Amino acid sequence: MAAEPYNAFAIAQAHFDRVAEMLELDSGTRTLLRQPMREYAFSIPVRMQDGRSEVFRGFRVQYNDARGPAKGGIRFHPLETLDGIRALAAAMAWKCAVADIPLGGGKGGVVCDPHNLTPNELEGICRGWVRQVARDIGPYQDVPAPDVMTTSQHMLWMLDEYETLAGGRFPGAFTGKPVSMGGSLGRREATGFGLVFALREALLRLHVKPEATTAAVQGFGSVGQAAIAMYHELGGTVIAVGCWNQADQKSYTFRRVEGIDLDELVSMTDRFGDISKSRAEEAGYEVLPGEAWLEQDVDILIPAALENQITEQNVGRIPDCVRVVAEGANGPTTPEADRELNRRGVYIIPDILGNAGGVTCSYFEQVQSNTNYFWEKDEVIGKLNVKMTSAFLDVAEFAEKKKLSMRDAAYVIGVDRVARACRDRGWV
Repeated sequence: MAAEPYNAFAIAQAHFDRVAEMLELDSGTRTLLRQPMREYAFSIPVRMQDGRSEVFRGFRVQYNDARGPAKGGIRFHPLETLDGIRALAAAMAWKCAVADIPLGGGKGGVVCDPHNLTPNELEGICRGWVRQVARDIGPYQDVPAPDVMTTSQHMLWMLDEYETLAGGRFPGAFTGKPVSMGGSLGRREATGFGLVFALREALLRLHVKPEATTAAVQGFGSVGQAAIAMYHELGGTVIAVGCWNQADQKSYTFRRVEGIDLDELVSMTDRFGDISKSRAEEAGYEVLPGEAWLEQDVDILIPAALENQITEQNVGRIPDCVRVVAEGANGPTTPEADRELNRRGVYIIPDILGNAGGVTCSYFEQVQSNTNYFWEKDEVIGKLNVKMTSAFLDVAEFAEKKKLSMRDAAYVIGVDRVARACRDRGWV
C-alpha cells in the first residue's frame, strides 16, 4: 500500500470509469458513484502494557448504501491507508450487488501490527475504534466484520463496546462473531468455500474435471485454508502455498510436488497464517522464494492474500499451463497484469465475484442475529453454494452474451445494480 507503487483507489476508480462508459451513466450518477458517500478518519489513543500511551490511526468508509446497510470488514495492518480503505469499500459495494444481497459497501481499518501487540492492547484498539464511530454504525446502518489480521474475538470486543454505548443488545451490529456469541456456523470457511464453488462452475464451463487439476495458493489464513480444503474435496491437488513469515520478515513458498497435506501445514501455522519454515523443511517441503507460488506448473492459481500480488513485473513468470486465476484476495491483480492474462486466454474469476462468499455468509449471520434464530452449518453452506453458483452464472452468461471479460462483466452487473438503486431512490 503506502510502500508500493500502486494506488489502490486510483485502480478502483479506473475500473469504475471504464464500466461507467460501458453503461453510459449520466454525469450525476458517475460523480456520486466515483467517490465514497461518507468517510471517517480518526485517532485512537490506547494505554499500552508498559504504561505509556500510543495513538493509532483508524478509518471507516461507507462507500454507498443505496441497496442496504453498508457492509465490510475492518483490517489491522501496519501499511494501511485511507486510499486503500476507499478502494476496498468500493469493491464491497459492487461485490454485494454482484452477489445480489441487500447490502451496501463499506470498509474499515487501523494502522497497526497485531504481531507486536498484546491482547489487552488489541482490545483497547478495538474498543477505541468503536467509540469513534458508534453513532454512525449499527445493524441497520453499517455492519462491520473481520478482515486482514482481525478475528472473531476482535468483533466481540467491538460489539460489547457498541452495545455498552447503545444501551442494549444488538448482535446484528457486527458479523464474524464467535459462534457461541451469535456468530454463524460456516462463517470462517465461507470466503474460501465460496471461491471454490465459483471455481467448480468455471471448470465445468471449461470442460475440465477438478480431480485432473493442480493448483498453487498464495495466503494461508482462513481464506486460503478453506479454499484448499474445498478444492481437495473436489479432488484437486494443491502443490504449493506461498505465505508471509513474520519471524524472518519475508515470504516463502512451500512446495510438495505430490501435493501438500493441509492438516500437516495447519499444524505448523500460527494464528496469522504464517507457516513455520523450519518445521516445513523438517516435514519434507521444498522452501522456495515468496513469489515462486505463481511460477508453478499448475492449472489454477489462487491468490488469497493481499492486493497487487500479480503485477506487470511478474505476470510473465506465470507458466502457459495456467488456465484459471481464482481471486480469493481483494484486488490481487493489477490492471496491466489483468490485460496480459486476458490476452493469454486465462480464465479469471474476479475478486468481486470470487470472494463474495464471505460477505454473503456475513449477510446470513446478520439475518440470523437480527431474528435470533440460527441455522445448522449444512444449511448455511447449502445456501452459500446456491448464492455463489447463481452469482457466477449471472456473470459468466453476461460475459459470454456481451463478449466481455469476467471482470468487466462482474463490474458492469455490480455498478448497474447500485446505479439503479440510486436512481430508484431519487438520488440522481
